[in-house]
Amino acid sequence: MLLMELLQENATSGFEDLGKLLFGGMAAAIVVAVGFVLIQFRMRDKKPPTSKFISITDKDPSSSV
Repeated sequence: MLLMELLQENATSGFEDLGKLLFGGMAAAIVVAVGFVLIQFRMRDKKPPTSKFISITDKDPSSSV
């Protein structure tokens, strides 16, 4: 809602406040990126990585090839 008001306000002012708009957009992008990274770290901590070890032996001794 605030972004819409900011854009509507700047639509009539031309290029006068373009620097503020660019700075605000960059700050918003940084906040979104940091939030995304924090969420990814929390999701990774909840789900531990699986083992990369691959066994070539059969776990079930009753099955034969």
